[in-house]
Amino acid sequence: MAAALVFAGTAAAHSAPTGSSPENGQTVDRSPGVVSVSFNENLRPEFAYLTVVGPDRHFYQQGDPTVEGNTVSVPVNALGPAGDYEINFRVTSADGHPVQGQRIFTLSVAGDGEPGPLAGPEESTASDDGFPAWAVVLIVVAVLLVLTGAVIVLLRRRSA
Repeated sequence: MAAALVFAGTAAAHSAPTGSSPENGQTVDRSPGVVSVSFNENLRPEFAYLTVVGPDRHFYQQGDPTVEGNTVSVPVNALGPAGDYEINFRVTSADGHPVQGQRIFTLSVAGDGEPGPLAGPEESTASDDGFPAWAVVLIVVAVLLVLTGAVIVLLRRRSA
């Protein structure tokens, strides 16, 4: 019985960020070259999303993110204007739990990097406790399917 209680607590835990490079709140004087976020669990590589958005609201990451164990990373171009840069992430842990959030680092000296495309407004709305929009849509669709099935069963019982 005691073992069941111990394992129940472990099974209920979800993946959470444990650090980033640059660290949240860190000030740097040049582009880090690579940005990464680490978690307390391994990640599913096929669902990783990681962007770097500058104070000018442009992307600065280069290419797709890669996952190695519990860390997601992406190469970063030379950065542009001095100011706050957002590291936005959305990953799925090995247990299937989605995690999204944001880390901020500050560039103290303007770089000569060329900005990428303009980021959309959704790039700055991530939070550690947020629930991904696709999951909300999936839940709503599932509830509607269950309700539709229940109505069909009730109608068949009445007509029989």
